[in-house]
Amino acid sequence: MRGFTRGTCAAGLAALLFTVGLTACTGGGRSGGDEGAKACSKGTYAWSGFRRTEKLTALADPVSFTKKTDSYSAHLKPVADTVYRPTVTGVPAGTSAAGVIKALGAHLKVQEPLADPSETERPEDDHYFQADTGDLKGAYYSWGWIGLVDADFTYTCGRGEQARGHVRTWDRTGTGFLSCATDPADLATGRIAARETCPDESRATKDT
Repeated sequence: MRGFTRGTCAAGLAALLFTVGLTACTGGGRSGGDEGAKACSKGTYAWSGFRRTEKLTALADPVSFTKKTDSYSAHLKPVADTVYRPTVTGVPAGTSAAGVIKALGAHLKVQEPLADPSETERPEDDHYFQADTGDLKGAYYSWGWIGLVDADFTYTCGRGEQARGHVRTWDRTGTGFLSCATDPADLATGRIAARETCPDESRATKDT
């Protein structure tokens, strides 16, 4: 598997927007709006409803080599016109969407920062996957994907007043290129790609 990088491919299903109730979050006993916001900037998060999902973002046409080939460039075509953007609903007073996402990353102890509101994943018609493994022969498949991260949060500050919201972002994007004659891909999106492009009864299309 290659291409575990952020921003290598884009598209997929629409990013969901969530409407979540937001209660007031004010500093304990302080009446000024600015003072309340400062107090809320030092609140604490409680996370729930955490889940990771993979979305297929791009797919190459079926690839077949009748004789051994050293390398191949697969054209990855977007599977939809969706643009992914990190979203945070119910951002507490005194914080920011980027701050909420950073707090989620700290909670998950991620090695690479989660995508923040400045980042975008969009369809690219000129995206390619280069395979230089040598001795390529038979049927292959190639695809692009995004690994989405969702979580609900409760933010407590001041006198115990709470704000509730939801985060959707991503931690990885990537591409893959595998033989249809090998076992099914570890990634769910890879198994979808194999079923879409490999010949019928290929090993890669079998149920795991």
